[in-house]
Amino acid sequence: MKHLSSRSPREPSCSATRVPPRPFRRGKTKYREEVLDRTFAALADPTRRALVARLGDGESLSASELAQPFAMSLPAIIKHLDVLSDAGLIAREKTGRTVACRLTAKPMEQAMDWLNRYQRFWSDNRPADAAAGDAVAGSRQGPR
Repeated sequence: MKHLSSRSPREPSCSATRVPPRPFRRGKTKYREEVLDRTFAALADPTRRALVARLGDGESLSASELAQPFAMSLPAIIKHLDVLSDAGLIAREKTGRTVACRLTAKPMEQAMDWLNRYQRFWSDNRPADAAAGDAVAGSRQGPR
């Protein structure tokens, strides 16, 4: 096959179209990172954290029961539940017209395992951080 341009057939037409290679990751590590990403992304929203807290008693609640204290529509709550479900944080079971939701432990356990690896940073530095925080709080109050 003859090429009409002066560039070689393997060169991209523009350097901007070139995607740098991704660093090598093992399959299981990549999966764990994706689970953590979805878990933390789902929990980044205060409404979703409040929904998780409502399910924290261990009992199943319907979507409409979960929506009661919120000043938003049921479809909006269901979209939040979709994000939590996609992250694996909740399981939903449909019985007739009712959708019951309950917490699932696995993604939370993985997130806690990841956070616990860094616990020494806040537990080892706590006395110094507390003293620094007290000094900042005292300087903000000003003279009495």
